Amino acid sequence: MKIIDCVIIGSGPAGYTSAIYLARSNIKHYLYTGDLPGGQLVNTTIVENYPGFSKGILGRKLMSEMYKQAIKFGTKIKYNKILKVSLNNKKLHILYTKDNKKIITKSVIIATGSLPKYLNIKYEKKYLGYGISYCAICDGMFYKKKKVAVIGGGDTALEDSILLSKICKKIYLIVRKNKLKASKYLQNILYKIKNIKILFNKKVNKFLGDKKLKYINLLNNKNKIITIKVSGVFIAIGSYPNTLIFKNKIKMDKTGYIITKKKSTKTNIPGIFAAGEVQDKKYRQAITSAGSGCMAALDVEKYLLN
Repeated sequence: MKIIDCVIIGSGPAGYTSAIYLARSNIKHYLYTGDLPGGQLVNTTIVENYPGFSKGILGRKLMSEMYKQAIKFGTKIKYNKILKVSLNNKKLHILYTKDNKKIITKSVIIATGSLPKYLNIKYEKKYLGYGISYCAICDGMFYKKKKVAVIGGGDTALEDSILLSKICKKIYLIVRKNKLKASKYLQNILYKIKNIKILFNKKVNKFLGDKKLKYINLLNNKNKIITIKVSGVFIAIGSYPNTLIFKNKIKMDKTGYIITKKKSTKTNIPGIFAAGEVQDKKYRQAITSAGSGCMAALDVEKYLLN
C-alpha cells in the first residue's frame, strides 16, 4: 500500500497553513477536511483582525483563499473524515476514513480545532453570524455603542463582558444560577463596571428577530418570560477540543486538549504533531492557529529528514 509522507486532519487556518508549507517543501501530503471544510471560520461573517485585510474579509472567503493557495502549491484535498486512528511509536501510522479507507502515513498533523458549546435552543443556529457569536474578541467591534448580551457565568463570560464594556453601550450578563462561578478577581473587576447589568436566575428560552437577531426571551426561576432587546448575543459557556478520536491514543490534559512539547507542535508520539485549537486553550485565534500550522509543517519537515 502507498505510504504518504504526511496527513493533515482538519481544514481550518492551522490545517491549510501547514498544507501550504508542506506543499512548498515538496512533501507529499493529503489534507482531510472533515465534516466542515474551512472549519469554524466559515460560520463567521466579517473577520477584521486577520492581518493583511484592511477592510476585513468574510470568514468563508478567507478560508476559500487559503484553500486556493494550498491547491496552487500541490496539496491534495480529500473531502472526507478520519474516524479512527492507530498511532504507533514506530515509523508508520494508520488512519481510517469515514468510508473505511485505510491510509498509511509517516506523520500526522492534527488540526481538528475546537467546537463551541451550544445552548441548543430555538433559532440559535439561524442567527449565527446575524447577531449571535461565540467570540467577543472576533466580533465585538460590530456592536460598537449598541446593547448586547453575554450568556454564561464563568471566566470566559466575564472576560467577554469586560472586553465588550469598552465597546458597547450596555451589556446584559445572563447567568442561569444565582451566583457567578468565575474567579473572584474577575468578579471584582466586573462589579465596578457601570454599563454591565447582571441578570441572575435567567435561562435563555428563545432568540427572536427577522433577518437579524433583535430580542431574547428569558425565563426566570418562576418560569416567567422576560424579553430584552439587544443587537447581539455572545454565547460564552465554553468550548471543547475536537479530539474524541484521539482519546487514550495520545497524551492530553483532563479537558481533552492535546499536550505538545514546549516551543513545538510535537506530541508524545514521534511523527504526530498538533496545531491550532486542539492544543491551544489560551489564545484560540485564527492568526495563532495559522502560526502553529506553520510550526507543525516545519516540525514535520525536520522529522522526515531524520
